[in-house]
This record gives sequence, C-alpha cells and structure tokens, in this order.
Amino acid sequence: MPLDVPAPPAAPTAAQRRIDAMAAAARRRRRLQTALPWLIILGTFVLWEVICRAFAIPQFILPAPSAIAESMVKWWLPLLDNSWQTLMTTLIGFAFAIVFGLLLGVAIGSSSLLYHGLYPLLIAFNSVPKVAVVPILVIWFGIGTVPAVITAFLISFFPIVVNVATGIATVEPELRDVLRALGARPSDIIRKVGLPRAMPYFFASLKIAITVAFVGSIIAETVAANKGIGHLMMLASSRFDVPLVFAGLIITGVMGVIMYVVAVAIENRTTGWAMRGQDSGQVSVAGV
Repeated sequence: MPLDVPAPPAAPTAAQRRIDAMAAAARRRRRLQTALPWLIILGTFVLWEVICRAFAIPQFILPAPSAIAESMVKWWLPLLDNSWQTLMTTLIGFAFAIVFGLLLGVAIGSSSLLYHGLYPLLIAFNSVPKVAVVPILVIWFGIGTVPAVITAFLISFFPIVVNVATGIATVEPELRDVLRALGARPSDIIRKVGLPRAMPYFFASLKIAITVAFVGSIIAETVAANKGIGHLMMLASSRFDVPLVFAGLIITGVMGVIMYVVAVAIENRTTGWAMRGQDSGQVSVAGV
C-alpha cells in the first residue's frame, strides 16, 4: 500500500504577499509610533545638554539637564511632597469641572434659549485672566488649598462645557424629528442619542482640561499657597536656584502627560467606536 506523501505547501499568491507586506508595514509603523515619543524626548534633552555645555551657559540662566537631575536627587523629598499636593488639588478641581461642566454642557446643548443666554457670559468669564481672580479667592477663602482647587476648576471648566454642548447641539434635526414621531421624549433623545454623540467631544475636552487644570493649580500656588509645586518654585526662584525651578516644571509636565495618557486610555475603551478606521496603520484582512 503506497504511503501518503504530504503535498508541498502552496506558494503564496500575489494577493497574500501583498497583505503580508501591508501587515508587516503596519507592525513596523506601530513600533515606530511607540518609540518615537521617547526618542524625541531623549534627543531634546541630549541637544539641551550639548548646547548648555558648548556655549557655557550659566546655570542661573539655563541649567543643563544634568544639573536639573542633580537638583531632583538632592531635593527629591520636597519635590515629592509638593508634587503630591499639586496633583491632589488639580484632580479635585478637575473632578468638579467634569461634574459641573457635563451638567451645564448638557443643559446648554439641549436648549437654544440657554445656549444664546449663557454663552456670552461663559465667554466673558473665560476671557478673564485667572491670575487676577486668585487674589479675590484669597480674600474669600484665605491662603491654602482652596484657592488652588477653585482656580483649577475655573480654568478647566470652560472646555468641557463648550465641547459637551457642541456634541449635543449637533444632533441632526431630522433624527430628532423621527424620534419625536416615534414617541421619544426630549430626555430620551438626550440620554440615548445626545450623550453618546457628545462622548467623543467630551473626552476631547478632558484631554485639554486636565492639562490646563495643572496651570490653574500652579498659578494659585505661586500667588497664595504654603505648599505645592508652584510654592516650591517661588521659593527656589527667590534663592536663584534655577535648576530646582526647572525640576518643578519638568515634574509638572510629567504629571500632565500621565493624566493625558489616562484620559486617552479611558477614551479608547469607551468611545473606540468613534475612532474606528482612523488608524491608517491597521490592515483589515477580513474575508481573506
């Protein structure tokens, strides 16, 4: 009885080779996208160090990254303590901004009367420099954490309101008419259509608001606080300890990037349907 000899594997077709090449290119692109931010950050610090050493720039004008790193190691405990204070005040103010911004955004986006009535007031209030509001907050609440929390809230409140209101207001009138004809109440339209439509706008506003919330906290801490990164930076600048000032700036930037990444991760898990097909590096092989 003859033995069954397995047939040699079929040579890949031209279409299969093209798909494999596209998939390999997509994988290389994703690896590059992952490594590129770190490469740019590393290159920036290396260039910064080279410029400071090549031109012998004094530390009280522009400290080199190595000097900033030494300052971080030397003052790591005060930096950690004050960074935690700034992070907490920022997150508290940001949480209040999310709650009130979402509620007011839904109200404004759902009512044309509120939209036209409150928008000029919101724009006028957002145009006021928040550093000018901090002394008033000090008079009302005293020096401490409360002015920093309120300032973080005020500076991050407006982007959330505007984006949520825009997302709800852009629901097509035809869709509203169809839903009303089917017996849907205005609250049903907002809950089942308006809010899902506004979610991409909402998360886009969060990525902006969390970064500017740190700005609000730092502004308040430099004016009226006894703790925080802003307070530490003011003390360091009064002693002309410029490396410590830059250390505070870098730590604030790192905290902002971390919170931005958290917002992006939550956005991808909750509104990934809105971004489907936007990644040009993805290759669809369905049906092959």
